[in-house]
Amino acid sequence: MGAGEDAIPILPYIPELIFGLIVFGILFWFVSKFIVPNLEKAYADRTSAIEGGMERAEKAEAEAAAAKKKYEEQLGEARAEAAQIRERAKEQGAQIIAEMREQASAEANRITETAHKQIEAERQQAMVQLRGEVGQISTALASKIVGESLDDEARQRGIVDRFLADLDSGAIAPEKLGAGEGR
Repeated sequence: MGAGEDAIPILPYIPELIFGLIVFGILFWFVSKFIVPNLEKAYADRTSAIEGGMERAEKAEAEAAAAKKKYEEQLGEARAEAAQIRERAKEQGAQIIAEMREQASAEANRITETAHKQIEAERQQAMVQLRGEVGQISTALASKIVGESLDDEARQRGIVDRFLADLDSGAIAPEKLGAGEGR
């Protein structure tokens, strides 16, 4: 058994172990001095960016909710105003219809009254004309019957007026006037 045979196979070779520890220490120092601070800084920046983004998102959400609430209020006000405008328009329409009906009724009454007056005037005119014609006919007839001239206007009027008054009062029946002449 020689010098190489006395060594324990699990233990590493000492110069390699010392070299590995020195390299590991240098590597540890380099990573802890340069890489870890940069990683921590990037992690902190990313964390603040996410938190800031969340705060901005919450703020934007709150602003959106406020804008939505304001919009809904304005929409409600607009709907209420539209309902009031429709109601006023209905009232004005009903009022206009009532006024137009009233005007139409007044115009119809005026036309009816004018027509009645015109009919009454025409009736009076026809009565006057009829009286004149009846007077002339009755005077001519009476002249032939009596045999003397009844051309005196005052006398003629008196006879005609008396005849028509008797006719209006019912003292002379119109049916009896024509009954003797037709047979």
